[in-house]
Amino acid sequence: MSDTSKPAYQVLARKYRPETFTDLVGQDAMVRTLRNAFEADRIAQAFIMTGIRGTGKTTTARIIAKGMNCIGTDGTGGPTTQPCGACEHCTAIMEGRHVDVMEMDAASNTGVANIREIIDSVHYRAASARYKVYIIDEVHMLSTGAFNALLKTLEEPPAHVKFIFATTEIRKVPVTVLSRCQRFDLRRIEPEAMIALMRRIAAAEGAEITDEALALIARAAEGSARDATSLLDQAISHGAGETTADQVRAMLGLADRGRVLDLFDMILKGEAAAALTELSGQYAEGADPMAVLRDLAEITHWVSVVKITPEAAEDPTVSPDERARGLAMADTLPMRVLTRMWQMLLKALDEVATAPNAMMAAEMAIIRLTHVADLPSPEELLRKLNNSTPAPAASTAAPSSPSGPGTRASASPAPTAPQAGSTGPVTGAVTALARNAQTALAQYPTFEHVTDLIRTRRDVKLLVEVETCLRLSSYSPGRIEFAPTEDAPTDLAQRLGQRLQDWTSSRWVVTVVSDAKQDTIAETRDAAETSLRAQAAAHPLVQAVLLKFPKAQITAIRTPDQIAAAAVEEALPEVEDEWDPFEDS
Repeated sequence: MSDTSKPAYQVLARKYRPETFTDLVGQDAMVRTLRNAFEADRIAQAFIMTGIRGTGKTTTARIIAKGMNCIGTDGTGGPTTQPCGACEHCTAIMEGRHVDVMEMDAASNTGVANIREIIDSVHYRAASARYKVYIIDEVHMLSTGAFNALLKTLEEPPAHVKFIFATTEIRKVPVTVLSRCQRFDLRRIEPEAMIALMRRIAAAEGAEITDEALALIARAAEGSARDATSLLDQAISHGAGETTADQVRAMLGLADRGRVLDLFDMILKGEAAAALTELSGQYAEGADPMAVLRDLAEITHWVSVVKITPEAAEDPTVSPDERARGLAMADTLPMRVLTRMWQMLLKALDEVATAPNAMMAAEMAIIRLTHVADLPSPEELLRKLNNSTPAPAASTAAPSSPSGPGTRASASPAPTAPQAGSTGPVTGAVTALARNAQTALAQYPTFEHVTDLIRTRRDVKLLVEVETCLRLSSYSPGRIEFAPTEDAPTDLAQRLGQRLQDWTSSRWVVTVVSDAKQDTIAETRDAAETSLRAQAAAHPLVQAVLLKFPKAQITAIRTPDQIAAAAVEEALPEVEDEWDPFEDS
């Protein structure tokens, strides 16, 4: 039977929980404001604490409640920022059993009914303390109706009532609530302060732990004091003596930072086989593939920041050897390589998180990273292209440009050619590009070919606009000049040039001029039909019909050529005489 008289073990996160403002770590700005407010007797009616997990939001709320209700060891004290911790109110509040300091978890009490209980109880004075304090944790979880029900009481509470809210999601709290509270943003605890805190706790517990191990815990805690003390508690138990960095690394499932840097070097050198072997070795020793890729991303980010601001290398959580290697990488690696690796690692992290086998996904990511490391940069590709020997076909002289308005359009798709007498590797490429552009534009010798292209591409809107709103002034392959009609769209030239360039992969110069004598395609087509109608109406037979039937109209006209063509199409093909078996031979 176990001995129940022996006090139960208390975890370090609770055992070393701050009890005064002096004990709070890394929140100097908030402590200074509250201390001045207490000394000047300017205590707000409502406070709201926000910050990431484990930075002391609820702890600060309890310290404020203690400070407002502390009576000192002699029972005559007033509100103070240095609660004694020994009077009945301080003791009861820290133990969570004070009748006038009520803590409510908004995550499990989200409705209007829960807030109504508070509203009904605020009118009664505190039973024994100076103030009745309501601490609502995770206040952003309250419903919209609950927030609205609380507004009036929050704005004008009785003099003996104080509200203290805590939340990790300040953006989810309505602005009507924020405007009624004094807000404090609790910062992440800096690595230096975190390591000092853990060193004090370890000394108080009589535990030995190396500085490198403390740095690993501080990095894993990400600014949260509760996470850091919980990990320290676990590390002390894991070490069973002096806790080393290797033990903490094994406990956290992390890879050796030095080996991750080795893997980083292998990837950037394009050594795929060595990188896969190193990844397999770290995996065999217990490192999580996701943690390895996350460390690679962290190193990529750190080296990039050090390259911009070398002072960032002076991080207390970074060992001297790691700092030296990071500075060397920052000096040698170009920023484009680091940013490319960062983007690929972000994609790889998503793939590893969703893959059925994390190790396989991590290996494929390493293979991609090492393969990309061997690829030349765009500057190197351009340099190799310029230094390469021109192809024999491209070394011949470019044909002379055709004279007339099409000259500039034919040469426009290619870069400016070298002047006469100059030599260089770019000449062949320019000549080849110019030859290709001329070949493509040669397929459209007349403007009718352009309209046929628009009709083939089935751009009905553009085809109608070209036929009805464009008076052609001049045309050559690659160059169009026209005068728009009064009802033409203002962007017709731009859209026509862009469409032709997209369809032909060659640049077209479409220019608007002020005057053009030629009719539009639609006007030309209508003029031909009007002429046929006039000729038909002048025919004596048609005139006799119109005279006999005054309301008759000419609805369609077919020329002799059209009639002959239709007759040919409608005519049945001749059938050869078939053999009749009953015919006499």
